[in-house]
Amino acid sequence: MWSKLVVNMAEAKVKKLPYDEQYLQLGGRALIANYFMDLVKTGKMDPRCDPLGEQNVLMFCTGVLAGTNFTTSHRISVGCKSPLTGGIKEASSGGYMGKLMADQGLRMITFHGLPSDAVMRYLHVDKEGNAQLVEAEDLRGLGTYAVVDAMRQRYGDAISVACIGQAGERLYKAAGIQITEFGTLHPCRVAARGGVGALMGVKGLKAVVIERPSVPYKVEYADEAMFKEAAKELNMLVAKGAKNDPFHNFGTISSIEKTGANGILPVENFSGKLFKDYKKLGVEPFMQRLAERGGCNKQPCQPGCMLQCSNVYNDAEGKYLTSGFEYETVALFGPNCRINDLDKIALMDRMCDDMGVDTIEMGTACAVAMECGKIPWGDADAVIELLAQVRDGVDFGNILGNGCEAVGLALGAKRIPAVKHQALSGYDPRNTKGTGITYATCPQGADHTAALTMGRAFDDAGRAAQAYASNKLQVAICFSDSMMCLFAFAHASSRIDLLGKMMAGLYGGPADITRVTIGLGVKTLLTERAFNKLCGFTAEDDKLPDFMYTERSDATGSVFDINPVELEVLFDF
Repeated sequence: MWSKLVVNMAEAKVKKLPYDEQYLQLGGRALIANYFMDLVKTGKMDPRCDPLGEQNVLMFCTGVLAGTNFTTSHRISVGCKSPLTGGIKEASSGGYMGKLMADQGLRMITFHGLPSDAVMRYLHVDKEGNAQLVEAEDLRGLGTYAVVDAMRQRYGDAISVACIGQAGERLYKAAGIQITEFGTLHPCRVAARGGVGALMGVKGLKAVVIERPSVPYKVEYADEAMFKEAAKELNMLVAKGAKNDPFHNFGTISSIEKTGANGILPVENFSGKLFKDYKKLGVEPFMQRLAERGGCNKQPCQPGCMLQCSNVYNDAEGKYLTSGFEYETVALFGPNCRINDLDKIALMDRMCDDMGVDTIEMGTACAVAMECGKIPWGDADAVIELLAQVRDGVDFGNILGNGCEAVGLALGAKRIPAVKHQALSGYDPRNTKGTGITYATCPQGADHTAALTMGRAFDDAGRAAQAYASNKLQVAICFSDSMMCLFAFAHASSRIDLLGKMMAGLYGGPADITRVTIGLGVKTLLTERAFNKLCGFTAEDDKLPDFMYTERSDATGSVFDINPVELEVLFDF
């Protein structure tokens, strides 16, 4: 039987309990949506509560297929009422923690209340499955790399760590939770968005440390043969697709080649300008530096991953600098800030990972600061200095740590690229309007994982098709975020009927795809929207920044011209 951990931070106590039957066929994003709505229904949470108050719950959970041999089924999701958006938040991540939770027989860990003292603690789950809170005052103020080093010295290398750095301790609304990667144990995988690290910080929780169990949990199948037959077929599809996938062969940085060529790449605070030097940040220089400096790509962030899109990036002296160096970081610290120095951007990535902060919020926030004259366009050293101020909690860092909107409001910016208080990710929505529709309407805020259409980039072209694409993709991403990695789903999507077969093989019942598409997809999306409405969200929150509707992109001449009526009917299933 699956278990859960319930952690009372006020009493510093941990209980291990049977996992709730009602949540058995839920995981990841679907579980978070249902769990938090249930908190509201039962009166345990006021939906308008302070996200950093005692009523908010911090949840770590696995996907619905965790513990099986299906590729990428061991992502981890972090859920809460977002300190940044004020609505529902699911921040997902790769890494090793989801696998070790499953091996421990854990589907969910929830942290309740606020500490009654000022003591920093971490949750430790040992190899026998015993869980306790341990004092961690010696870890206070440390960056995530130092925290992981300390945990490795205490418990060895057969562990996974999720932790916060200085940003989470200071309750910055751009703070994320860093999760160690399989194999390297670098804290480079991130539950990044929505300020989840701030909630971890206010609960006095520095880290979660899970050891590999002496005896791994054995999953119970309703029909193991049925499950494994379907999983084998889908695994083969993903493996075949990965061979020609740029993410596998190079990493997500390969997206620069596409977005830079068609005007989707954000430039100068989403000004819509062209950035002709985008190839200086693309595949060729990236791969050349990996080869020259002893770095590598094709790294799996979790066991059994067939996409293997992660990497290790070394500096000019061949010393380790960062891992999981991704497109979003390069796009938003790069062209969006008029910076074309890959090494400097890699250093920014390392700094953000070490202090535990979202690179999307930081990249967009720095671009807003540049537009307002706080620092010059293209000045990488000035960005590095601002990030040091965030890390040290001094000067402008105390504003920057709260993200893009906070910086824009503080500096009187006319153009703040945010939706539901969360920064836009690395795609200009005027030139991929389906993505713009997703940005505007997604309950999670403007999010790079919610449904990128990468559609036509011309004014008045493909409007209905783009709305349709956003609608269908938002549903698909909801159930993907409940089951597997989005990148693997891209290759498995042609046979989503097999997902229904796997659910039947694992849990019983009919091999009906609607239990996935409707149960984990449509229902999750509508539940998230209902939760946000209870939090006070209105139709006014489902829109892009005003300048997107009025300022034409130089790259294509396009504005975002999807009207409110088209957005309102998007979720009329």
